[in-house]
Parts: sequence; structure tokens; C-alpha cells
Amino acid sequence: MAAPDNEDPVNPGAVRRHRVLFRAIERRRNPKLRRSDITVTDQAAVKRATKAAALGNAMEWYDFGIYSYLAATLGKVFFPSGNDTVQLLSSFATFAVAFLVRPVGGMVFGPLGDKIGRKRVLSMTMIMMAVGTFAIGLIPSHATIGLWAPALLILFRLVQGFSTGGEYGGASTFIAEYAPDKRRGFFGSFLEFGTLAGYVGASGLVVVLSTVFSEDQMLHWGWRIPFLVAAPLGFIGLYLRLKLDETPAFQKLEGGNVRATEAADAVAETSATADLGKIFTRYWRPLVLCLALVAAYNITDYMLLSYMPTYLSDELGYPTNHGLLILLLVMVLQMCVISQVGRLSDRFGRKPLLMTGMLGFVFLSVPAFLLIRQGSVVLITLGLLMLGLSLVAMLGTMSAALPAIFPTQVRYGSLSVAYNLATSVFGGTTPLVITYLISVFHTNLMPAYYATAAAVVGVIAVLCMKETANKPLAGSPPSVETEQEAAEIVQAQAPAPRF
Repeated sequence: MAAPDNEDPVNPGAVRRHRVLFRAIERRRNPKLRRSDITVTDQAAVKRATKAAALGNAMEWYDFGIYSYLAATLGKVFFPSGNDTVQLLSSFATFAVAFLVRPVGGMVFGPLGDKIGRKRVLSMTMIMMAVGTFAIGLIPSHATIGLWAPALLILFRLVQGFSTGGEYGGASTFIAEYAPDKRRGFFGSFLEFGTLAGYVGASGLVVVLSTVFSEDQMLHWGWRIPFLVAAPLGFIGLYLRLKLDETPAFQKLEGGNVRATEAADAVAETSATADLGKIFTRYWRPLVLCLALVAAYNITDYMLLSYMPTYLSDELGYPTNHGLLILLLVMVLQMCVISQVGRLSDRFGRKPLLMTGMLGFVFLSVPAFLLIRQGSVVLITLGLLMLGLSLVAMLGTMSAALPAIFPTQVRYGSLSVAYNLATSVFGGTTPLVITYLISVFHTNLMPAYYATAAAVVGVIAVLCMKETANKPLAGSPPSVETEQEAAEIVQAQAPAPRF
């Protein structure tokens, strides 16, 4: 393993003068791997871990998707006004409120996950999200309790946002630390498969309810159904997560196969991890890189998957269900190819796939929105597919690329902080910012311009990142699929005999 990035650089002159000393220091710092150091993954356990993380993530994004797709309806229920734009802005402002506390949730749950284990914290976030979403479905309307209605809505959105602050960083860390090094991209892609499944479930349910019920029925009680469904989904996700063991990388964190609680005690006694001050001071370079990647990725993600139905109906005047159905088709197609994108990232590297997605948004955003504005179902579908394929190149890669930026002892905390800061400032505000920019500049091409600018930042970030495909996670020993691979790694360390 390479020395941590935060260590002071060594003077080359000192190395030349004291070669023996520095060789001894290097051997001590990077000792040869023993067979017991290398993790041989249990394929069944990896699949269980991936399934639990992906299903939990699906539930989280089902909850957020429901709010996005019912934004116009919720605006009328909780923010009565004679102006449709004001209602929509109020609804999206409440959507953005949840993102204000996401960094706080990340700062609480992330370091906690580095102390007490990934599994426990992910179970806590699941419970909180289910409770917050279910409670929204029970809030009386503004017509019934007045200003208490939007106040309670904001309160439970804050609960949702706080819990989500510990979700993505933990779930991506969980899968990355379970998966073998050579297939981390493939297994990591299922986390975003869960994200898409959550959005598909949310949009599909909204389409069905909007078709079955009249507009008055949706306004009075129909909108509550998707929120109430969150309770059983939450229990299923919680059950699956509680059945899992702690990740092998966390168990080996202190240099031995120990139980998660023992590792947590050892970690808590050291001065290395779960300290926010240390994360910001010693790991600020990877934090900035992660912030830039996530900002670019989330602006394009929320623009397409959350804001697009509202854009099609409110800005372009298309029927709500038509826009949702087209987006639903695009997301289903993304689900069909996302695992193959993960495989490609294992084969060709994270950077080429991420760069493909970023450049896709740089060059295709404006043409795609020009097609969408034409009004033809075929052209709308083509435009959304152009954006969807660009996004899936990032979706299938990002969940494997981001955890590899940070070392094991601070991975959950650092990733949660960086991811949620970027998501809070840029991702969650995307619908609100775009709606505002359209009203100011009077052009419905603003989403394209906004996505293009974000992707340019993403291109720069990808150029600055290191390739991590097929390599061990920083701070962790290699993780392989077979005993033979482990033996080959140990054997490769032995110097060739000299004759």
C-alpha cells in the first residue's frame, strides 16, 4: 500500500544518504502480505450484502422520488395560492429543505459508521427514512390545520434528509468493502440499480394513481397512498440489513479478524478516525475531488430523474402522465444496462466511463432539450434517451469510484460528508434553481445550460482523479474471489532468485 496522501513528502537527498534506513522504514510501513491478510470473498455473502444495500437504497430514493413526482399536487395541498408558479416554488423549496440537513446527517452518521460499524448505522438510517415518509402521508392538509400543515411537512422532510445523510456513503462503502477488487464496479452498479428501481417504483405508482383517481381525489387523499407504502418497504429493507455481517474490511481494520464491536472499540481508542476535524484537515484533497464529482453527477441526476416530469408538464405543457411514462421507459432501459456499465468499468477503468458520461452531458444536453421541445413523443423519448445514456455511464461507475477515494478508517465519514455537502448545495437545489432561472431568463433551455456547466466541472474532476479499478481499497488488504488468486498475490511478493 502507498503511504497516505496526508504524510509529509520525503526529501530525495535524505533517501540517497540513508538508503538502508529508508528501506527499513518502507518495509515497516508496507510489510509483505501474508495469506491471512488477504480477503477471499464469499460469493453468497457478497450477493446478500449487495441485495440488502441496493434494496435499502431503492426504498430511500422511492421516498424522495414520490415527493418529486407529486410536487405540483403537494404544492396545492400544503401551499394554497392563486399562483401556480409560487406553489411549485414553495413545494420545491420544501424539497430542498431536506437537503439542508443532509450534511449534518452525514457528519453524524458517517463518523459513527467508522466507529461502530457500517451495518448498524445503515439500519438506523432505514428506520428514520421509513418513519419520516410514512408520517408525511398522515399530515392533514392546509385547509384543515392551516400553517401547521407546511410546518409538519418541513419537519418530516428534515427527518428524511437527516437519515439520507448516512445512506449513500454507507451503502456504497458497504458494497465496496464486500466486493472483490476485480468486480467492485459490477457489484457497485447494483446500488444505483436500486436508485433507479426506487424512482421507477415511485413514478409507476404515481402514474397508476393519477390514471385511476380524478384530480380532486388525488388532492384530497390519493396523494397519501405512496407515502404510506413506505412503512412495509422500510421493514423489508431493515430485515435484510440486520441479517448481514459487518464488512470484511471493517473487521480487519485493526489488523485482525475481529468482531465489529471489537474493531469499533479499537478504532474509538485511536486518534485516527471518526474525527471530523481530521477529515477536513488531513483529507481535504480527496474531499474536494469527491465534492466536484458528486456536484456534477447530482445536478445531472436530479435534473433528469427528479425535475424532468415537472419540466415537461409545467414548462412545456405536456400531460403529466405522458412525461412520467416516457421517463419511466428511459429509467427501465437504464436498469437493463447499468450492470454492464459496471462490468465495463472493471475492464476499462472508472475514469473512461465517468468521462464518457460527463462529455455526453457537455455535448448532448442542448441538442437533447431542443428535441424535447418539439412536442413529438418520439423526439421527447430520443432526447431523454440521449441524457439517460450519458447519466447511466456515471450511475454504473460512481458507486465504485467514490469509496475508493478514501482510506478504510475514514471512508464512511469522509464519503458521507463530501457526498452530502455536494448534494445539499447542488443536487437538492437543482429543481428550485432551474425553475427560478427559467422565470428570470424566460428560456426553457436553462436545464440544458445548467447541466452542461455542471458536466464541465465533472470533466475537470475526472481528469484529476486516480484510476482505482482492480486495485485494493486504500487502507485495506486485497480482496479476491478464490484461494488461488490469494496464493498468487503472496507468491508475487517473493523476489526472483538470483544466480
